[in-house]
Amino acid sequence: MLGCADIAVRRVLPAVAASPSLALVAVGSRDPDRGRAVTGRFGGEAVEGYDAVLERSDVDAVYVPLPAALHHEWVCRAIRAGKHVLAEKPLTTTLAETEEAVALARDAGLVLRENFMFVHHSQHRHVRALIADGAVGRVRAVTARFAVPPRPPGDIRLQRHLGGGALNDVGVYPLRAAQLLLGPELTVRTAELDVDERLGVDLGGRVLVQGPDDMSAHLTFGMAHDYTSRYEVDGDLGRIRLDHAFTPAATHRPTVHVERQGTVREVVLPADDQCSNTLAAFARAVRRGPLVDDSIVTQAGLVEAGRQAAHDRAQALR
Repeated sequence: MLGCADIAVRRVLPAVAASPSLALVAVGSRDPDRGRAVTGRFGGEAVEGYDAVLERSDVDAVYVPLPAALHHEWVCRAIRAGKHVLAEKPLTTTLAETEEAVALARDAGLVLRENFMFVHHSQHRHVRALIADGAVGRVRAVTARFAVPPRPPGDIRLQRHLGGGALNDVGVYPLRAAQLLLGPELTVRTAELDVDERLGVDLGGRVLVQGPDDMSAHLTFGMAHDYTSRYEVDGDLGRIRLDHAFTPAATHRPTVHVERQGTVREVVLPADDQCSNTLAAFARAVRRGPLVDDSIVTQAGLVEAGRQAAHDRAQALR
C-alpha cells in the first residue's frame, strides 16, 4: 500500500486482513510513524517512501489510496515496476492520463482497477435483474444523488492542487451508476459546478447525461450537504428506488422499493460486504483476468466531459 489514507485504514485494510486471497506485505509512507501505526494493526512492514514498496520482489500488487492528483504518477510507476494496481477513484484527474495508465497496464499484461466498491454490491445486481425482467417497463430515466457533509478545513478534498473538488470525490459515483444502469453509451448534455472561489474547488454540481434510446440520467452531488446516497430508475410502467446505494455498511440489509401502477413493493435483500467483494474480484482478475475494466476510460471521459460542459456553461453566463 502507498500512503496511509483514512479510507484504507477504515475500510480496505480490515477487509484485506480477512481475505483468504490477499496479505499486506508493506506500507510505504512519507511519515514512518504513521506507517508503523498501520502495520502494527494490520501486519506487513512499514517502509519509508513509496518507491521502497515498488522495489520489493515480494509485492505482487499495489493499492494506491493517495490524493487524486498523485494517482497518475504512482499508478504508472507501479505498472512499470511490474505490479498489478488497485487505485482509489478517480483513477487519474484527466482522460489523457487515464488512457496512458490503461495502455501501460494492457501492454504489461497487468491488472488495473479503479476502486468503485459499490458496483460489487449484490443490491445493484438485483436492481438490474428487475429492470431486465420488465419490472418497470421500458427505462426512461435515472436520477442519482450522492452528497456528504462539509469537510473540515485543510481536508485534501478541498485542495485544488491535490485534485480536490466534489466532482472528483463524490460526483464520480452517480456518473458510474449511470454507466451501471444505462450502459456505456452515454453523452454529457449539460453540467453545472458550484465553485467556491476562495478555495478554487467545486463543492457540488449537477450533470445531465443522455443514454441510448432517449434514456437520460440526472445526476447531483456535493460535499457541503446533508448525507444522501440513492438512485431511482423510472420506466414507463413504474419505478425502482434504492437508498444507501453507494456506501452501505457491511451489516446493512438493502431495501429495494418497486412502485408499479400505484402499488409499492419492498424487497429486503441480504446484507453484503462490497469492500470484501471488491478485493475478491481484484484477486480473481489477477489470477484469471480480465486485465483492465473498460469502464475506466468511459468513466474518465464522462468526468472530463462534465467538467468541460460546466466550464462552457459558466463562460456563457458571464
